[in-house]
Amino acid sequence: MPKTPFLTKLGQDTRGTSAVEYGLILALIVIAMLVGLTNLSSQSNGVWGGFTGKITAVMPS
Repeated sequence: MPKTPFLTKLGQDTRGTSAVEYGLILALIVIAMLVGLTNLSSQSNGVWGGFTGKITAVMPS
């Protein structure tokens, strides 16, 4: 199948490559942040649960 001039030009065009690379880098940063925040939230829930238990034990009924 012969290449059309449009496909030839499209294959040689490199103008959008930087934007695609920046998009991929941004996506990796967002994924890393989500993983980190998920771990932080589970640890934070444990800390707040401990505070709740201690306050409930001290408070008079």
